[in-house]
Amino acid sequence: MFSFSRSPYMTALFSFGVFLLFIFLQNTVIYTSLQTVFSTGGLCACKKCVMDLNDDDWFFMRFNPTVPALLNRRNSAMRSDVFTWWKGLQSDPKKANFSDVVDVLFSLFPDEEHHVVTDPNRCRTCAVVGNSGNILGSHYGQLIDSHNFVIRINKGPTKGYETDVGSKTTHRIMYPESAVDLDNSTHLVLLPFKIKDMLWLISVFTTKHVTSTYTRVRPSINAVREKVMIIHPAFIKYVYESWLRKHGSYPSTGFITLIFALHICDQVSVFGFGAKRDGNWHHYFDNSLAHFSRGLHRGDYESRTIHELLLMDKIALHKGV
Repeated sequence: MFSFSRSPYMTALFSFGVFLLFIFLQNTVIYTSLQTVFSTGGLCACKKCVMDLNDDDWFFMRFNPTVPALLNRRNSAMRSDVFTWWKGLQSDPKKANFSDVVDVLFSLFPDEEHHVVTDPNRCRTCAVVGNSGNILGSHYGQLIDSHNFVIRINKGPTKGYETDVGSKTTHRIMYPESAVDLDNSTHLVLLPFKIKDMLWLISVFTTKHVTSTYTRVRPSINAVREKVMIIHPAFIKYVYESWLRKHGSYPSTGFITLIFALHICDQVSVFGFGAKRDGNWHHYFDNSLAHFSRGLHRGDYESRTIHELLLMDKIALHKGV
């Protein structure tokens, strides 16, 4: 007669079932707790908060408020899988020790938890301004500047384009190859794809000896040391795995910026993303065409994810012209 106790297959099946039940119950507890903590009206004073997790499982399964968005000394110890993935993003022959680099970073730049304090009386509005040509002729400038935070990406200029893109910049996300000068009111937010990006940042404010990565980069830029922030490598991996489901090789700067805004803002408005109405993709400050759905970033999947956020009322998307 067949005996359950003598069957290794049934024992393994039973063990696997117990494991799945544990995971399900664990996620249920976490979900219930998050719903209680981040319920509408409990986290911020906006009519609707980004962090309201009562809406839909689609958002809950992607959004993880425990992932550090910005690097500091206390959260710099990365799991081996995170560190290996991050180092594999781009070839980096520089054999710098990461912990040594962190020590230098936070002897120079603010070593703090940026933008993590929540207040039920706060309604922090943020404009994420992309570089799409669809923003030309939009006259969004005044609307963009009305937000508490205005987050710009890479080299997107404001001078000469104020009517459409505004003039205010509180944060600019960049990496060495896209670096530009900043005014004294703007936070430099480094998006590090490799250790050498962090070494470049150190060099900018000290010796100015780093002049190339995989291409020539600016050895110096105008920026305020006290306003420097650094995106956490674990956050890049989180965006890639949780939000893009590993489509492409790694997320685009624009998409990382959008998810970053979801983590530090109460309401997020998005400008300058997507193609023009004629279907062409190019920057508002040049006319070189881009093939958005191809290449490393799988922009088509990023676009679908942004559309889902719009449908769920997590963002306001201003499509331009």
